[in-house]
Amino acid sequence: MMSVNDLNYAAATAADDRANAWRHWIGLVTALTDAVVVLTIVSLASVVYHLQVYGHFGDVRITRELAMMIAAIFVFTNVMRGRYQLSHYLSTKGQIASAFTVWNITMVAFIAVAFLAKIVDHYSRAVVLVTYLSGIPLITLARAGIARIISVASKTGHITTERVFLIGREPDVMSFVSRHQPWNMGFAIIDVAFLHSNDARRINDPIAALKADLATAAARCRQMRPDAVFIALPWSDQETIDACIDAFMNLPVAIHLAPERIMDRFDSPHIVRIGSLASLRLTRPALSAAAIVAKRGFDIVAASTILVLAMPVLLIIAGLIRLDTRGPVLFLQRRYGFNQQPFRIFKFRTMTTTDDGDVIRQATRNDPRITRIGRILRRYNLDELPQLLNVVAGQMSLVGPRPHALAHDHAFQRKIALYARRHNVKPGITGWAQVNGLRGETDTDEKMARRVAFDHWYIDNWSFWLDLGILLRTVFSARAYLNAK
Repeated sequence: MMSVNDLNYAAATAADDRANAWRHWIGLVTALTDAVVVLTIVSLASVVYHLQVYGHFGDVRITRELAMMIAAIFVFTNVMRGRYQLSHYLSTKGQIASAFTVWNITMVAFIAVAFLAKIVDHYSRAVVLVTYLSGIPLITLARAGIARIISVASKTGHITTERVFLIGREPDVMSFVSRHQPWNMGFAIIDVAFLHSNDARRINDPIAALKADLATAAARCRQMRPDAVFIALPWSDQETIDACIDAFMNLPVAIHLAPERIMDRFDSPHIVRIGSLASLRLTRPALSAAAIVAKRGFDIVAASTILVLAMPVLLIIAGLIRLDTRGPVLFLQRRYGFNQQPFRIFKFRTMTTTDDGDVIRQATRNDPRITRIGRILRRYNLDELPQLLNVVAGQMSLVGPRPHALAHDHAFQRKIALYARRHNVKPGITGWAQVNGLRGETDTDEKMARRVAFDHWYIDNWSFWLDLGILLRTVFSARAYLNAK
């Protein structure tokens, strides 16, 4: 007769089996969901377009053919990129960017296939365009929704990512569990084995004690049949780690070395192999070589175009400044650029002073030093327009962390951790912090720390589309004009 504990164990085992079984179907379910979403988008785009323009539903056969072709390309692209693995759906972070990228690849591939197969005229260009534009928000929303559902299901135990066996000394294992909380990533900890080879009672023969602990742990692990073994030990304890690896190498499991605490600081540490050398890369340059070229090319074209188009406005502003107060039209001040290389930034003069020394008093609200025309220029960011010259010269970018006076840089660098990391990219005329309302006076360390945090986020998440979004928000978002003086 079964006891209550036996019943509880059986129920827990059945629940674990159900959760474990679900993960094998996630790839198929998400792929089918993507296919249904794309089929729906294409069908609706075709129906709505034909009803609006021609007053009928269009050719159903052609619509079905178009929908199946685009859906197949979209799913195939996701399969080739490995996007249907469960690990990609445990967080909503990055889902929108990934879906947008794959959707663009899909449409380019579709156009290429249609061109090579000489069937371009077979499909309505308007329907394809409507499909692409409507698919951008709908697919990203659908993907984010799926990720949200799977993430919640993994945290509540309804879906198991991996069944994990932990081994290590008790303080190290408990530290790993408390820091990472594996259950929030869908991990099911099925068993834990503590090593006691360094206990005072067994110190006379620690090697024999370690072998005994590992033999017992390996036997339990073989019986529990986990997916992975996590070795929670300091990386400096090489001998014990080697012994653990040898003990579990004969089992059909993945073996992981639990991360050191230093890795918690970094979002995407990566093992890099160059020849026979393998290293753990904790950070990388903010922009790749290709990204630097693309960003620079866009800066030159866009800044030059804006300069030419805005030349009448620039001349009018220059004339108003000369009429308003005595002094130069342009204000030059030393700032730090990429890799803390100093340069002189161009601005329309908006104050009666032109400080550029070791002590510079920041402008404040209703500052008497601000001129009448200067107040208007600062309110609408027009004083920054001459920095287009800095962009063309390669000292700045259109988008990036805003550069500050050298005196302020030196002061904040002493107070705010990793402040100088802002200089890992070129400074910008506008930036992520500015379009989120973080402009104007930084009279407290907390205000500057918050601005720096936004700058760091921009560096870590740079993309061409992020730059484009910031530029649009700089012009059209009311938030970008907050705190102007």
